[in-house]
Amino acid sequence: MSERIPVQLVDTFEPSRPNKTKAKSSDNLIHTRSFTGLFRTLRMSGAGFLFLLFFGTVWLNWGGRQAVLWDLANSKFHIFGATFWPQDFILLSALLIICAFGLFAITVFAGRVWCGYTCPQSSWTWLFMWCEKVTEGERNQRIKLQAAPWGPNKLARRAAKHTLWLAISLITGLTFVGYFTPIRPLAQELLSLQLGGVSLFWVLFFTGATYINAGWLREAVCMHMCPYARFQSVMFDKDTLTISYDAARGENRGPRKREVAPASVGLGDCIDCRMCVQVCPTGIDIRDGLQMECIGCAACVDACDSIMDKMGYDRGLVRYTSEHQLQGGQTHLLRPRLVGYSAVLLIMIGALALALVQRPMVSLDVSKDRGLYRENSLGQIENIYSLKVINKTQQRQQYRLELIDGEGFQLQGRTELSLAAGEIADFPVSVAMTSERAKSSSQELAFRLVDSQDPGVYSVANSRFVAPMNR
Repeated sequence: MSERIPVQLVDTFEPSRPNKTKAKSSDNLIHTRSFTGLFRTLRMSGAGFLFLLFFGTVWLNWGGRQAVLWDLANSKFHIFGATFWPQDFILLSALLIICAFGLFAITVFAGRVWCGYTCPQSSWTWLFMWCEKVTEGERNQRIKLQAAPWGPNKLARRAAKHTLWLAISLITGLTFVGYFTPIRPLAQELLSLQLGGVSLFWVLFFTGATYINAGWLREAVCMHMCPYARFQSVMFDKDTLTISYDAARGENRGPRKREVAPASVGLGDCIDCRMCVQVCPTGIDIRDGLQMECIGCAACVDACDSIMDKMGYDRGLVRYTSEHQLQGGQTHLLRPRLVGYSAVLLIMIGALALALVQRPMVSLDVSKDRGLYRENSLGQIENIYSLKVINKTQQRQQYRLELIDGEGFQLQGRTELSLAAGEIADFPVSVAMTSERAKSSSQELAFRLVDSQDPGVYSVANSRFVAPMNR
C-alpha cells in the first residue's frame, strides 16, 4: 500500500502593495493644477524656442525662394543655401541615425528628458492645457464645470476652448504642409477658401491629428502608443538620473502643522498634500516609484519644492537622482554604456559633417543604351549612352565630359554643356572604340564630368563597353 503525504490547507497570502493614486477626477479625466518652478521655466523656454523655430522658419526666404522647403514635386530639398537631391538621401538616413543615438545617450544619462521637454506630443499637450486653463479656469473650476449640467456658461467655455484648439491645430497643419508646399501661396489659398486637392487633404489631416492627439488623447499617446516608453527601461541603469521620491526621507507621510517637527510625531517630510499627483500630466503618483508613464517633465519636482519651501524643509524630496544615490551611494557619470553611446555619436556627427563638406555639387548618372553595339561610318564599334546631369549649386555652371583612362576609346558628340542652378539635363553620347581589336567582349568605362571653372568639382560614373571579340 502506497504511503500518503499529508496535505494541510492554508490561506493564500497576497503581499501588500502600495495603493497607486491617480490625478483623475470622478469624470476619469486628468485635470492638472497650475504651478511654477525652475523646471517649468526651463521647459516653457525650450518649448517657446522650438515653437518659434517651427512656426517661424517656414516663412523665411533665401535667394528668392523659401529658405526651407522639401519640394517633393521636383525631387529636391532646399535648406537655406544648400539643395539636396534624392541621391543625397543617405545623408538624411545618417541624420536620423545620429538622432537615434543622441536619444539613446540622453536616456542613459537623464532618462526621459526628451519626452518631458522637447517631444512635440508633450509640447502641444502643454499648450492645449494652457488653453484649457484660460477658457475653463483652474483645476477645481474645470472639475466643477465638467460635473455641471450643460448650460450657457458651460457651452460658451467649451466652445472657446475647442475654438482655440482648432485654431492652433489649423495653424500647425498649415505650417507642417508649408514645409513641403510653398507656404505663402498655400496660406493665401486657405484664407481665400480656394485651397483644394492634395494640399487641402494634408492640411486637414494634420489639423485633425494635432487636435485629437494634443486635445483628447494626451497622456494616452505617451502611455499606450509611444514605443519609447516601452523600451526605456532597457536603457536605464542604476546611475541614470530619473525623477524619484526619497522614501527614506519622506516616510511616514502625514499632515502636520508647519511648526511641528516631523520626527516628534513619527512622520517624514512628506505631508501627503498630493500636489505631485495633481500637477502630473500623466496622472501618476511619483511616490509609488519609477513608472513607465513618467515622462520626466519634473512637474512634481517643482510642486514638491514649493511645498517644502512653505514648510521650511529642505528641497529635493522629489528630485532628479539615481538609484545609487537613493541607496546612499554616489552617481557615476562616466560609465561604459554612456561613454560608448557618446563616442559613437561624436564619430557619426564628424562623419556627417565631413560628408556634407565633401558632397559633390554635380551629379552624373550613366545608363547604356539597350542595343549592344553598332558600327559607325568609319568602321568603328560604337556604344550609345544616356547621361543624366544635375547641377546641385545655386549658380549656372559649365561642365566638360571626359573618359578616365580611356585609351583605345573616343567620345563622340557633345562633351561641353552649361546648366542653370538646380537644372537637370539628359543627353546622349556615344563612345567609339579606336583600337583595332577589343581586349574583351565587355570592358569597363569610367565617365567623368568636370566643372570647367573648378577642376576639383567633378562626378564619376561607371558603365560597360560591349564589342565583338572578332574585331
